[in-house]
Amino acid sequence: MLPVSGRILRNFQRLRLTRCSRAQGETKRQMKYILVTGGVISGIGKGIIASSIGTILKSCGLHVTSIKIDPYINIDAGTFSPYEHGEVFVLDDGGEVDLDLGNYERFLDIRLTRDNNITTGKIYQSVINKERKGDYLGKTVQVVPHITDAIQEWVVRQALIPVDNDGVEPEVCVIELGGTVGDIESMPFIEAFRQFQFKAKRENFCNIHVSLVPQPSTTGEQKTKPTQNSVRELRGLGLSPDLIVCRCTTPMEKSVKEKISMFCHVEPEQVICVYDVCSLYRVPLLLEAEGVVGYFKERLNLQFEANSRRLLNKWKEMADRYDRTLETCSIALVGKYTKLSDSYASVIKALEHAALAINQKLEVKYIDSADLEPCRQLDEPVKYHEAWQNLCSANGVLVPGGFGFRGTEGKILAIAWARRQKKPFLGVCLGMQLAVVEFARNALNWSDANSTEFNPNTKYPVVIDMPEHNPGEMGGTMRLGKRKTILKEKNSVLRRLYKDCDYIEERHRHRYEVNPEMRSNFEEKGFRFVGQDVEGERMEIIELDEHPYFVGVQYHPEFTSRPMKPSPPYLGLMLAASGKLQRYLEKGCRLSPRDTYSDQSGSSSPDSEIVDLKLSAILTQES
Repeated sequence: MLPVSGRILRNFQRLRLTRCSRAQGETKRQMKYILVTGGVISGIGKGIIASSIGTILKSCGLHVTSIKIDPYINIDAGTFSPYEHGEVFVLDDGGEVDLDLGNYERFLDIRLTRDNNITTGKIYQSVINKERKGDYLGKTVQVVPHITDAIQEWVVRQALIPVDNDGVEPEVCVIELGGTVGDIESMPFIEAFRQFQFKAKRENFCNIHVSLVPQPSTTGEQKTKPTQNSVRELRGLGLSPDLIVCRCTTPMEKSVKEKISMFCHVEPEQVICVYDVCSLYRVPLLLEAEGVVGYFKERLNLQFEANSRRLLNKWKEMADRYDRTLETCSIALVGKYTKLSDSYASVIKALEHAALAINQKLEVKYIDSADLEPCRQLDEPVKYHEAWQNLCSANGVLVPGGFGFRGTEGKILAIAWARRQKKPFLGVCLGMQLAVVEFARNALNWSDANSTEFNPNTKYPVVIDMPEHNPGEMGGTMRLGKRKTILKEKNSVLRRLYKDCDYIEERHRHRYEVNPEMRSNFEEKGFRFVGQDVEGERMEIIELDEHPYFVGVQYHPEFTSRPMKPSPPYLGLMLAASGKLQRYLEKGCRLSPRDTYSDQSGSSSPDSEIVDLKLSAILTQES
């Protein structure tokens, strides 16, 4: 057996050789690696920068994949509290990963796997497993070379996995290293990439360093010293940035850019300013305007047509439409993690995508569900009345997923209000389960109805734990990943929003499900289960008769929403909240081709060429 370092060398030699593709005579390009590091502070926007770079390169006709490295020791993000690290993003294969992978998927319209998220825990676990099996032939296992070799092997292997629907092997891999340069947790990864840059060769490896340029309000002067120190520290660890992306509140002055160039040993053209913009959709356009396309083409010897950037033109149209939108639609988000917006990052993005598609400006009213409960009226009456005022003034109500008993009664009160007042409502995962509980209590008069998650001894267990749920362990024991849902009822609103598909595939993350034995009791009262799993035993979608839009889904549709492909349940909520759902359904649920992605070559699909309906024009017509 070859030692680890020998296997890595062999992998790189294989990458440098010319590989034959399916078409005879055609050669594959060498893999290009772009490493994105960050300095000064965490949360500086490395994920958005990495996603935007990938979007720019994909618009040039390249196949792009992404890898996120998190230096924490956890195996994955599945056991994190949303307040600890933001939302837990779920992939097709059930991987519970960092929320930045959601940015990659949304920006690039790709499907990643759990191995696209590397953690310290995963690396050490893989090395320890090899040591236990004797793979290291009795050698002392150390950070260098064994941990660093394992990191490099993982990156090389995962970069080759296709992530586009066409199954083509990627040509560019954008790697984001989480945390801040200088953190003790990230040192093995920095060392791994210090070695990696020489094995991959200069023409195949590029480092982008994202740094902060603060601008104190007292003087208004843009300060370069934090960036200088960060780059100096990065160089001291063996990596030299090819591009320095400076995050600042306002456009960077020329003198500031020249100062960073001089003290950080790069050309002024290699100092990129990314200032605060009105929407994230502007970031790829901002980077493109700074000339990064030409730089990457020359620096990495990329082969593409200079004018093949049709996808980026679509982003510009979308960003312009976002800026021009004036009409506002408000959604009350009733949850328990409302103090941190990243806790519901994908939910907010899915609402934004849907709002953008129908030319509405989204206003999210965050409501802590505990503030809606009667006990809050006694303890903190101001919060109680403000919460109910926000709920009652919203155009629609959304109850997202979550875990734990706290705040559930407040969510049930919000659902009851939306049902009785015929206010558009969408319940996701726990939100759907609580909609079942609310209807059982108030429409079926089962006052004790509940989920066994909150009351194991309830007389009416309308929501029960799944047979495969293992309460002995927390990580990875839920029903996770992409599952098929059958849409049987032809008159279902959600089926029509899904373009009359017989089945859909969406991502799940839950331990509890609706009790199928009580299904008939609900449907007798017009509370229909219009979607089930393949076996017909798990209730996936609920709808309420004689209501403008009362929908609950067991899966998480927000994980597959895209800026130009809004999720149907969220689109339905926004349409209903803005009073346009019925008009949209009458027009055949058609979006303009400009609101959807074209294929890799830039040509629209045949279906979109046949029907060129401008949704915004349709919806604004008088009935």
